[in-house]
Amino acid sequence: MAAATMSLNSCSVQQPRAAAQRLHMLLHFTATVAILYYRITNLIHGDVPTLPWVLMTVSEFIFSFIWFLTQAFRWRPVARTVALHNLPDDDQLPKVDVFICTADPSKEPTVEVMNTVLSAMGLDYPSEKLAVYLSDDGGAPSTVYAMKEACSFAKEWLPFCRKYGVKSRCPEWFFSSYGHDELLFRSQEFEEDEHNMKLAYEQFKENVERKTNGASAVNDRPPHIEVWFLDSFQR
Repeated sequence: MAAATMSLNSCSVQQPRAAAQRLHMLLHFTATVAILYYRITNLIHGDVPTLPWVLMTVSEFIFSFIWFLTQAFRWRPVARTVALHNLPDDDQLPKVDVFICTADPSKEPTVEVMNTVLSAMGLDYPSEKLAVYLSDDGGAPSTVYAMKEACSFAKEWLPFCRKYGVKSRCPEWFFSSYGHDELLFRSQEFEEDEHNMKLAYEQFKENVERKTNGASAVNDRPPHIEVWFLDSFQR
């Protein structure tokens, strides 16, 4: 009972949708059986071209099998509701590790990777229980530089997000046309801080793009690990 009471979500079957989908599955299954029966009986007893008929029959068996494999989640569609009131206090939440992987700055723009890092760092979670790891399989020195720049920018970006309750914590998205909804009905103080933050982000992008322009993966390199804490970075 205690486990059920503290459940973080509830699950319910969408009965009308399930009934409609099961009826559709029944009709589809009936039609599939009929056409396969037609193919097989004509192949055995009918005067039909053997090779084309065999190919069509095999193809329809394959498509029928693929269709069958995709029906499991349609048979019992469910809806989940989050029980926010059951969330434990911050001091009882478990520690969370976020792993981000990249390999080649020439194929994965470093600025976009850093936006992913900043988004992970901005998760609405106790900062002392959140760790973000970036694994660069390409070993590009420019990625290390970009991470340092991202950590420095995060010293301003994260407090800004928390102060104003920013939901889109990816700075590239927030400062684009897609993030304009978050700029509506804001105070003059927010507009001033948002303008300064945008200038800081543009400077961050310029620094990263200048350093990573033409960067590529390094094949032969020793392993390298660095651990940083935001408190050690200043802009």
